[in-house]
Amino acid sequence: MADLRIQRLAQVLVHYCTEVKPGELCTIEGESTAEPLIQAVYEEVLGAGANPTVLMSPERAQAAFFALASEEQLDHVSPFARQLTEQADVRIRVLASANPRELSEIDPQRQVRRQRAASELMERVMARAAAGELRWVLCQYPTNGYAGEAEMSLASYEDFVYRACLCDEQDPLAAWRAQASEIQRLAEWIEGREEVHIQGPGTDLRLSIAGRHFIAADGKRNMPDGEFFTGPVEDSADGFITFHLATNFGGREVAGVKLTFKDGLVVDASAERGEELLHQMLDSDPGARRLGELGIGTNFQIERGTRSILFDEKIGGTVHLALGRSYPETGGVNESSLHWDQICDLRRGGSLTVDGELLQSDGEFRV
Repeated sequence: MADLRIQRLAQVLVHYCTEVKPGELCTIEGESTAEPLIQAVYEEVLGAGANPTVLMSPERAQAAFFALASEEQLDHVSPFARQLTEQADVRIRVLASANPRELSEIDPQRQVRRQRAASELMERVMARAAAGELRWVLCQYPTNGYAGEAEMSLASYEDFVYRACLCDEQDPLAAWRAQASEIQRLAEWIEGREEVHIQGPGTDLRLSIAGRHFIAADGKRNMPDGEFFTGPVEDSADGFITFHLATNFGGREVAGVKLTFKDGLVVDASAERGEELLHQMLDSDPGARRLGELGIGTNFQIERGTRSILFDEKIGGTVHLALGRSYPETGGVNESSLHWDQICDLRRGGSLTVDGELLQSDGEFRV
């Protein structure tokens, strides 16, 4: 029997996240592992009167590419990808890795090179999105691989995913509209202020947000969602921060990251695991040592880390910082091929203070 929650998630992606309209060109991208959700999304897009284009790849295609591609192939950017980047009205992308660590033996420099080659497409996607020309959303389909990373059974992980996406609700679209109202309230509270002070165990960091715009992330680009974020002033970060949740980056686990900033630049970095990769990413280009994002999590349906940034950065009671590229719609101007989120868990006895006023302590909002 088909899982009703898959159909609900497809409805959320098409009718809430991207609001697909008749006649629009909609790309649906993902691995074959996610075929049940891709099929459901395809049917919803057709029902909305739009024109779907499905780009579904074999589950091991990415690993094969990095293992076999020549340097010329690593640098190649598909003209079809360029065309879709320019012409698509809506982009729905489904992550569905059967093995999130499949790239763990690939030389990180090959991944960095590919990131640089593809950065022109990412820049164009972000520019079109900021201009309102493109609507996109990223989601994740539950697989055994993701469940293993989260140290859950597949059944428990499925429950976790669909609960985080509010698809266990009878009317998930209405549930997301209610969530959106609260996230918007918090984003409006912080808008127009000047300084954020993050404190906690191993953390004492100040950031300027003067003149920057906060965006209420209410499910329009990520599913699940639940944060409000901005691009901090690029030369403002001063102090140090400890990130508590492990992340999987390029198939490798990086954990126990500690960063020290001076005048916005990372001047010292360490990690309990994956330190070599951390330094390689910091050295990938000049913008990689500066911050492109400050995000504050609001999704209290997500209670634990799973080594998937799509979920972990949304945990209510956490704050995350991204090294690298800014989102231009926030007013951020940092440029980089990198955008790497790291999560600080304020539920462990931390606080967020904005212009001297307490926004959050011990993971609970105080406004």
